[in-house]
Amino acid sequence: MLLEKTTRMNFLFDFYQALLTDKQRSYMELYYLDDHSLGEIAESYGVSRQAVYDNIRRTEAMLEEYEEKLCLLEKFQQRTQMLAQLTTGITEQSMTVEEQLTLIEQLKEWD
Repeated sequence: MLLEKTTRMNFLFDFYQALLTDKQRSYMELYYLDDHSLGEIAESYGVSRQAVYDNIRRTEAMLEEYEEKLCLLEKFQQRTQMLAQLTTGITEQSMTVEEQLTLIEQLKEWD
């Protein structure tokens, strides 16, 4: 479960990091990407561990709100799944040309 949350936060961060403040971006990078502890981050910024924890939790909530409104991760996952389907259908010759074209049209609509 923890790995799933970390993976999700990393994806959300990738999509929405431009909407965050420099401090939010930095805390999230250190915590999720560089695997620093709350104590390590707090020490390097001269703040309390609780302040770092609160900032990260608020930022996580913001990222979830952005995703709820913009659905960039959801659309990315749908496209990835559809491309895998299409690739399998082509390589295994298990799809008709019409089915392949339908998937391609759906992909075009999402862009």
